[in-house]
Amino acid sequence: MTRLLALLALLFAALPAAAQPWPTKEGDFVIRDFRFRTGETLPELRIHYTTLGTPHRGKDGKIDNAVMVLHGTGGTGKQFLVPQFADELYGPGAPLDITKYYVILPDNIGHGMSSRPSDGLRMGFPKYDYDDMVEAQRRLLVDGLGVDSLQLILGTSMGCMHAFMWGTEHPGFAKRLAPFACQPVEIAGRNRMWRKMILDAIQADPVWNGGNYTAQPPNGLRTAAYLSVIAGGNPVALQANFPTRAKAEEALAAAFASRGAGVDANNALYYYDASRTYDPSPGLERITVPVLWINSADDFINPPELGIAEREVKRMPRARFILIPASAETKGHGTHTWAKFWKAELAELLATNP
Repeated sequence: MTRLLALLALLFAALPAAAQPWPTKEGDFVIRDFRFRTGETLPELRIHYTTLGTPHRGKDGKIDNAVMVLHGTGGTGKQFLVPQFADELYGPGAPLDITKYYVILPDNIGHGMSSRPSDGLRMGFPKYDYDDMVEAQRRLLVDGLGVDSLQLILGTSMGCMHAFMWGTEHPGFAKRLAPFACQPVEIAGRNRMWRKMILDAIQADPVWNGGNYTAQPPNGLRTAAYLSVIAGGNPVALQANFPTRAKAEEALAAAFASRGAGVDANNALYYYDASRTYDPSPGLERITVPVLWINSADDFINPPELGIAEREVKRMPRARFILIPASAETKGHGTHTWAKFWKAELAELLATNP
């Protein structure tokens, strides 16, 4: 058991560690008769959320200190309570000091404690995409929490893509954007391929049974977990930590035991495919607020050699792009959740006049 825990600690250095308790509040906002982009509807769409801090109202009576932080594929709002994020950002004098800001952490559609296929509808759940997720976020803010303006949207991975969508679809709603670990273009090339591999693997597992399984399809979920290990890993750290065949294979087995636990196959099918219609590129010129866009050089999902960021950042007049160099200390795609790599730049963004 000790050996297994040690392997997991090394392999998943980019995953959440145990968190100290932060003063949070949780709630559910129910949207009645929510209409999805496909035309499908749900009589009740539940959006779960966690908050830190207290809303402040300005002279006009409106909340003026709200910040929304958006999670990645398969995550939840609570992932932003882990030490490498929360302990760096929420304390006194830190960039997102919760005595100053009202921090909102939603669980997106299909994730966490929000409405999702595993609630009972299975493959009958509406085929949501990122447009639906962003609209549900907007309804939560405006109709649920009374927030019609944000000081910041910070998004990681899928949340990064949502931040670009907010900037193009609702210009100025957020006074600043901090998209971390994504590109503002259609999901294509290798990025779409590894997602499609996961979809195909789950649906090819006989146990999946068209989504009507009585037990989770093990072979499909194993492949999904394996691909997520590769997509999220830092190759330098993996080589250093597991320098032999035996160590690498032992670590992979431990990774599946951890990463595959508690995953529902239908939920995974939906959230890996939700990016299929994503493409904010045509509207990037509409983003005129300050933008801090950060990717990492060891990110398998968003490889810097494509040159996309250097091209697209020029289309946003107040955008700054930073590429974090790869090292044994960075966390691959998961660098986005380790605030020590970018919190100084975030503080600068928040000090910028919107």
